[in-house]
Amino acid sequence: MKRYELTPVNGQKSFYGKAIVEVDNAGNETLYSYETPIIKRMVNGEMIKLWCGWSATTGKHIKAFCGLGKKEFEKLDNARATTGILTPNESYRAMIARRNFK
Repeated sequence: MKRYELTPVNGQKSFYGKAIVEVDNAGNETLYSYETPIIKRMVNGEMIKLWCGWSATTGKHIKAFCGLGKKEFEKLDNARATTGILTPNESYRAMIARRNFK
């Protein structure tokens, strides 16, 4: 498994370690924003939404990772039931808690 820092596409210098992409041994890529798994891009190009929320910063991470805007991201199907998706409210509270913990 490999990890790399995501590079911004909007002229911003860096995401300063807040957006990380993890590549599994099969080549599937998962975007982590503030250590929260957000979206997975499968080798076949399929996108799987892992987080049901939205924030401006995470939106920038998603745009840089796969080019999706808010409307396109929200239209994606949620991940398979085995991933334990949180509700949007629970997911948002968890992300804020992680941000404030650091």
